[in-house]
Amino acid sequence: MCNRVKKRTYDAKIVLVVRDLALRRGARGYDITSLPYKVKVYINNQVLIPAKLVRSLGITNWKYADIVIRYGNNTIVIKNAKLLRTRHTDSRQFTIPKEIREKYGIKPGDEIEVLEIRKPSESSAEQ
Repeated sequence: MCNRVKKRTYDAKIVLVVRDLALRRGARGYDITSLPYKVKVYINNQVLIPAKLVRSLGITNWKYADIVIRYGNNTIVIKNAKLLRTRHTDSRQFTIPKEIREKYGIKPGDEIEVLEIRKPSESSAEQ
């Protein structure tokens, strides 16, 4: 009987360890769960939307979004931005369009503030 109790305890520890391994994969993510948040523009002119924020906003299955950002004193709306994803994470990235980058002088490494992420409006979805 003593062996049975020890075996069950041992099995429970294995289950917990396996469950912990299944939950965490890759690098630790950013602890951002609400808007607005500040982020740097990547070298490829893309901006990260962290996985925790994607899950908390419930936008995991969205392909496109209207995104409102602030750069300096300018509030900019990016209409119908494609939300790019990788295979093994919930995080998303979007590219700042060239016209907007040139107009406002946004360069890789600059810090922007993401103010709002919303479903694309009907007018921007048609374009």
